[in-house]
Amino acid sequence: MNNISQSQIEYLNSPITVLKGIGPKKAQLFSRLGINTIWDLVYYFPGSYDDRRKVCMLRECIPGELCCVKVRPIRQIIERKIKPKLSIFLLYASDGYDTVTIKWFSAPFSKPKVLSGHEYTVYGQMREIGGKKEFEMRYMEDSENPRYTEAIIPIYPATSGLSSKVISEAVTMALESVNALSDCLPEQITKKYSLMNLLDAVKTLHRPDDFHNLKAAHDRLAFEELFVLTLALSFIKKRRVDKSGITINATSHVREFASRLPFILTDGQKQTINDICSDLKSQKPMNRLVQGDVGCGKTAVAAAILYATAKSGYQSAFMAPTEILANQHYNTLTSLLGSEVRIALFTSSVKGKARLSEAIAKGEYDIVVGTHALIEGKLQFSNLALCITDEQHRFGVNQRAMLSSKGISPHVLVMSATPIPRTLSLILYGDLDISVIKSMPKGRQTIETYHILPNIRERAYGFVRKEVSLGHQCYVVCPLVEDSEAIEASSVEQTISVLRTGALRGLSVECVHGKMKADEKDEIMNRFKNNEINVLVSTTVIEVGVDVPNATVMLIENAERFGLSQLHQLRGRVGRGDYKSYCILVSDCTTDNCRERMKIMTETTDGFEISQKDLELRGSGQFFGTRQHGVPELKVANLFSDAHLLQNAVESAKEIIQADAALSSPELANIRGRIDALFAEFDGYDIFN
Repeated sequence: MNNISQSQIEYLNSPITVLKGIGPKKAQLFSRLGINTIWDLVYYFPGSYDDRRKVCMLRECIPGELCCVKVRPIRQIIERKIKPKLSIFLLYASDGYDTVTIKWFSAPFSKPKVLSGHEYTVYGQMREIGGKKEFEMRYMEDSENPRYTEAIIPIYPATSGLSSKVISEAVTMALESVNALSDCLPEQITKKYSLMNLLDAVKTLHRPDDFHNLKAAHDRLAFEELFVLTLALSFIKKRRVDKSGITINATSHVREFASRLPFILTDGQKQTINDICSDLKSQKPMNRLVQGDVGCGKTAVAAAILYATAKSGYQSAFMAPTEILANQHYNTLTSLLGSEVRIALFTSSVKGKARLSEAIAKGEYDIVVGTHALIEGKLQFSNLALCITDEQHRFGVNQRAMLSSKGISPHVLVMSATPIPRTLSLILYGDLDISVIKSMPKGRQTIETYHILPNIRERAYGFVRKEVSLGHQCYVVCPLVEDSEAIEASSVEQTISVLRTGALRGLSVECVHGKMKADEKDEIMNRFKNNEINVLVSTTVIEVGVDVPNATVMLIENAERFGLSQLHQLRGRVGRGDYKSYCILVSDCTTDNCRERMKIMTETTDGFEISQKDLELRGSGQFFGTRQHGVPELKVANLFSDAHLLQNAVESAKEIIQADAALSSPELANIRGRIDALFAEFDGYDIFN
């Protein structure tokens, strides 16, 4: 690892206003993108690249194919206004052999000056219109000093008032004074995997000279990113293993619980329970993720372990992301465990919390089911031995740690109904052991899924009305709460208005969305659960919701605006009872990617297969908000295309931990700094304390 001078550190930590042309106003625009310092700017990488290296003669241009041409103006630019704020510009030019009209659209009065006889490089594409050829220009500059043509050009994620070009110019200025970067990779690792020098990699990502070097630069930075993150999670895991836990012999209690169930546990449930029992009787605190598709029976697994913990004389905490879900778990556990296990419900709306808190602290309850209220107040437990969090993607690393802090090294079980590909699990849950339940309980309904175009929407709502006439209920999901001028998509407010006066007139149609107060949402959802509402129009707030066995139709408007995994989660809200259930995806697909996604949804109900496809089609950055999962976002790495790097990064992290479990040696100081910064930037989680 290289050393970096103090002056270079100070420069990298300087505000971007030290750069020429960036004042307070422009700095505010950069701040929208998370760019405040020179370091932020240097590590703000392009999202894509334009290959503008191909230079053609006019007669060689293939219509529709992007390329550069070198031409000289024949006459001055002509401007024709077509709207108050839009003009069309025409330039007649020649490459010495042929002539062409170069055309582009821009704001009025933005006509550039061109010198007769002077050569310009123009990037764009040839078009044939009415038998005549025109060259549609995307960029033009003087051929004597090309900067944005005849090269691979970085395209940066931009924001209103701040273009990719302006960002590129700022990055170029910043890099001129950067001669070293703090490299956290040990030398033996860079040599083992033949990784590019860090500074060269950063500069190459911003200004690649060819795609071979660009890939090498990407691999270097992606490896480092994955290495730091997996090392951080491995460090957490190693530190947890070094602690002593509460020994619970759960086997006999679990067998007793299973024998009283009105159904037989699946093989997947049994294996997961075996994994957990093995963890509980070891002398180390359990830290396990139970991952399974919607309806696979994770709650029954949790109930078995909660029962065994209570029968062993210890307390458990069960945290859910919403009051509705907490209430549902409370009712389910009360039904499954009976009166011999004392269960309390602890949420922000529960009355008499002071008295309840005192009773929990005295050990008068075996299981406490609740929401964030479990960690937000001063609630204390008598002998907390097990912490369970449901729908883990709604909680962060810090929240999980806060719940665990209520006891002395309690066992931790987290549950997720979002099937995650193995590569992604290594990052998101690298500090956890993982159990997967793939088998489904007998009798679980297979949901028929259909993709329809918007022009037959009325027929779909006719089907919804038919299902309601049979005594069933339906969901309608929209991507927006209210209409937006910027986004053309269905909104809850507009949809419910149209349905109440049109296709579903006379039915009980209500809505729920994230802008409503918690008690309003709970009231609507409880009425829906009690079959007082026929059709519930909603945003994705019902993705994690109550179990309504009577709901048989999930109709999703603008389905193209949701990820595959999210669509699958929404689909899992129906088919939970004894009735045939359906999912209808309304989407006017216009791209091959969209059509492929709709096809996947109609052909498979396997959540793991869907999540893998989702990762392939959308990339890890949009698979779901990694920040929502309690892990910082990856700036360079893609967990699908960089899976080979991830495996090497995991192996390297393990080697480092085995050699120096505390990461205490001086040569690992940069690694410690990167890990601390990574988690501090995210949610203040202090990994080393």
